[in-house]
Amino acid sequence: MLDETLVPTSVRLRDEIEGAGINEVLAQLDEDLIGLKPVKTRIREIASLLLIERVRQKMGLLGDTPTLHMSFTGNPGTGKTTVALRMASILHKLGFVRRGHLVSVTRDDLVGQYIGHTAPKTKEILKKAMGGVLFIDEAYYLYRPENERDYGQEAIEILLQVMETQRDDLVVILAGYGDRMEKFFTSNPGFRSRIAHHVDFPDYEEKELGDIAELMLKQQNYQFSEGARRAFDEYIHLRKQQPLFSNARSIRNALDRARLRQANRLVADLDRELTATDIMTLEESDIRASRVFSKTES
Repeated sequence: MLDETLVPTSVRLRDEIEGAGINEVLAQLDEDLIGLKPVKTRIREIASLLLIERVRQKMGLLGDTPTLHMSFTGNPGTGKTTVALRMASILHKLGFVRRGHLVSVTRDDLVGQYIGHTAPKTKEILKKAMGGVLFIDEAYYLYRPENERDYGQEAIEILLQVMETQRDDLVVILAGYGDRMEKFFTSNPGFRSRIAHHVDFPDYEEKELGDIAELMLKQQNYQFSEGARRAFDEYIHLRKQQPLFSNARSIRNALDRARLRQANRLVADLDRELTATDIMTLEESDIRASRVFSKTES
């Protein structure tokens, strides 16, 4: 029975937020991700809901454990995994999961290739994820109705059961392309009924992608020259018009190739004395050597 002498009659929300360390997590999210304003707004809304639920529990206003399973939809490279990591931290700091770790998986981690293989694989992943967040990327691949011998349905049934019975110890985030996730939910209404929060991740604008590139370089102690930044802005405009563009993921790959070109340019003159600035700086030629400028995908 609840000891009413220990139940606070009032709380100061600022004290609750600062005590849990939520502001630090949200600030880290802002630092990690450029743009994505609607996503950050949605995460703050969910954090506010969790905060009030935590206060309700402290005041003895008990109710059912809230459903916290989520769906993250959007194209590749839009920050879904990064946000999932921060969400796991928020859930842990507010006391909704015990450990606050993130286990990221795909279909291959859950579904077996022969009879009797799927259940132990799925249960082992769930065991690892307990007390934290299970992030299932491209979740729609779990369901393959065109293949009568596919074992994905077995994994789905196990997941649905655990999402319901263990929802006070595990949060599941399903992720993938928006249109495919919608078809997946239509085919598997059990998932839709268990998902409380849907977060849509928009593609980045060109300027945001340029700023993301600057941030990535800074984290690796690199920088653009003025000409290189202008060239990279042109690169982004051209690359976005080509197929298989994956937002920040494609930007990271492009920078890796630019660093390779820079290294080869510097090594071409072994007698040259290099400064730290020389080694840190990507020049315009390092960017324009990309095949994207010749209208061929790089």
